[in-house]
Amino acid sequence: MIQKVTDNLYVVPGQGGNSGVYVAANGVVLVDTKNPNNGQAILDQIKTVTDKPVTHIINTHTHGDHNGSNVFFPATVEIVTHENTAANMQKMPAFQDAANKHGLPDRRFSDRLTVLGGNDAIDLYYFGPAHTNGDALVVFRSARVMHAGDMFAGKGQPLIDRPNGGSGVAYGETIQKAASGIKNVERVITGHSTVMPWQDFVDFG
Repeated sequence: MIQKVTDNLYVVPGQGGNSGVYVAANGVVLVDTKNPNNGQAILDQIKTVTDKPVTHIINTHTHGDHNGSNVFFPATVEIVTHENTAANMQKMPAFQDAANKHGLPDRRFSDRLTVLGGNDAIDLYYFGPAHTNGDALVVFRSARVMHAGDMFAGKGQPLIDRPNGGSGVAYGETIQKAASGIKNVERVITGHSTVMPWQDFVDFG
């Protein structure tokens, strides 16, 4: 069931990674789309809080439990990822079929990117390898909330995906860089657990 974080930010847990639902002026920005075949279920949950269409998808990283239902959404939805995640997703079997190519990223960033503007601004950051080599941190500026994906899946031991560039050596340092480089965030949507205070993310590093 969809859970409210702030007036226009929600989380849909389960069936893979936590999906962030941000209701902006002109549509919904969806962060992560869970395992395959969850698109309709995500949409049904979104419809309980808004009639606005999904206009953007942000994938925090390359794993199928976070981008598996990208293909459910129409090609008109803009998909945004870090450039390394875009390269990693190109290699995923799910996207080898030509019919699924619209589930691949349309827009890539290297260090920082702002999606939308004004009160709706969402800042994307990349500080280096951790869970993978393309972990995007998604900051909903006006809500003071960050979606951390699986860089901070929860408080347990992190999974380090070496084939997709993850680094146990860099992991803590990457979080330290994020902790000093990101300002005005109070709470963090984790990859697979509950919404936690910002300090928990810092401490995890």
